[in-house]
Amino acid sequence: MTQATPDAAADRLRAALQHADGSERVRSALAAGTYPRGSYVRVLVDRCAAEPDFTVRETLTWALTRQDRDLTLAALLPELRSPVAQARSQALHTLSKLGDERAWPEITPALLDDADPDVAKTAWRAASGLAPDRDRPALADALATHLGRGEPDLRRSLSRAFVALGADAEAAVDRAARSTEWEVRMHALATAHLLENPEDSFETAVAEARRTSARRDAAGWDDGARSDRASGDGPPPAR
Repeated sequence: MTQATPDAAADRLRAALQHADGSERVRSALAAGTYPRGSYVRVLVDRCAAEPDFTVRETLTWALTRQDRDLTLAALLPELRSPVAQARSQALHTLSKLGDERAWPEITPALLDDADPDVAKTAWRAASGLAPDRDRPALADALATHLGRGEPDLRRSLSRAFVALGADAEAAVDRAARSTEWEVRMHALATAHLLENPEDSFETAVAEARRTSARRDAAGWDDGARSDRASGDGPPPAR
């Protein structure tokens, strides 16, 4: 029997990852991670950008973490500049799993500010895990500009990125907790609660943020909060 060349093996993997049955695609990705080959890296990265099924994407990421580290980094980093949002998001996710600090310089402000929520929250998570000690306070400052943005799921992701930064995030979060913007202030207070109580849920943290804000307002602690109420920029009235 003629032994298959690496390119032939990669071609077979590419075809298998296009199978209509998602469970078959999972099995193929598992096999690629169990028996890694350098020629599989490009195939796996390409499929990450197009794969519609979350479970398959997670298996593709796992398979990539089993490949040669240098080859995988070289294939993933250009994906961060792809016009395809899923390609950017999956590359960031895989880089966060690899945990290789060589990827840190490639997580640009453009990724942290990405208009696509999935890309942005994956960039926040990857950055908070990969940033070296000297860059962590500056990263916290950059992330603080997104406090109050988007839906609860996006806010939860940002808060968890701050939790990953730990003490390096405290100064940025404290400044935001004094914001005159209601949504920013509430999100920052919720994040501050999670920094002290990382096992709590985001919903618990939001409830605690509202109580904290009410206590501060009642004590005349926060001039910004009073300004919000005077301008009509505070929370909606209770019904």
